[in-house]
Amino acid sequence: MVRAAAAALVGIAAVAIAGCNRTKVEEVERRPAPPRPAAASSAAAKVNAAALPAPLSARLARPAPERLVAVGDLHGDLDHARRALRLAGAIDERDAWIGGKLVVVQTGDEVDRGDDDRAILDLVDALKTQAAAAGGEVVALVGNHEVMNASLDFRYVTPGGLAAFAPFDRGDAPASARGLPPPSRGRAAAFAPGGPYADRIARRPFVAKVGDSVFVHGGILPKHVAYGLDRMNDELDAWLEGKRPDPPAALVAQDGPIWTRAYSSEDDAPDCADLTAALASLGAKRMVVGHTVQRRGANSACDDEVWRIDVGLSRAYGGPIEALEIRGDAVTVLREAKP
Repeated sequence: MVRAAAAALVGIAAVAIAGCNRTKVEEVERRPAPPRPAAASSAAAKVNAAALPAPLSARLARPAPERLVAVGDLHGDLDHARRALRLAGAIDERDAWIGGKLVVVQTGDEVDRGDDDRAILDLVDALKTQAAAAGGEVVALVGNHEVMNASLDFRYVTPGGLAAFAPFDRGDAPASARGLPPPSRGRAAAFAPGGPYADRIARRPFVAKVGDSVFVHGGILPKHVAYGLDRMNDELDAWLEGKRPDPPAALVAQDGPIWTRAYSSEDDAPDCADLTAALASLGAKRMVVGHTVQRRGANSACDDEVWRIDVGLSRAYGGPIEALEIRGDAVTVLREAKP
């Protein structure tokens, strides 16, 4: 990250520490300023919607399993994350994989807003290994909050979320973190590009096509397809690994795949025309998105071409425990039974 950001990050961390005692959160978060001035990054974000790329690579696409379950934003709540995974039939009471050949997709934003985000990241990575051994798969996507943390934007980090990463403060934090207050330095060392947790996030795609369903945190617009989803993913990986100075501008733009609410806002009609075009170019039937809390639970729009599954299941939002099951063409919302 650029040195000029260091002073601003001090203020960001202070705000995060001061405001993290709130039990409820703002419904709409503000996108952080891009790492470069808009004039410098706008050219990279412009794409030719007619120039569609080659099919997605094997990293971003896989065949449909017999059973597929998607889970939305977890936001630092380990207990509720476990309950969602049990609802999906993925884990038992000891957090061991019992899903067999089940494929679970988690649509990003495992971090922030709750104290348990490190524990969730560790659990999901452990389940990836267990699922693969059983013939299943856990696909964890990158959301806007993972990118914010790699940008050292800790506005939504709780004191517990900072303390969990304290062991990483060994006095060798990146230059961009040297102006941060001590509680933030361990997290900065872990998440800054090239850090151990940034490297782990770099192994996660920001988009995945499983069978005829596309999963992404915010949404895929036609211009994202034209830009090239594999290209964007490779650029994201390179930044997280510390091999390029900034994340791809097309990804972190206000209408980028991890930030757009074009299909998920409850207050505005979704852009069904763009959705249909994007799905057609990807050879998919539906898109499954998180990012925007749905106060009425998981739901669909645009003739079931989009499913919105961020139900605010973290305690920070107080939402229900839900997941989305896909078997062939049948899509079912799974809901935890109320006691």
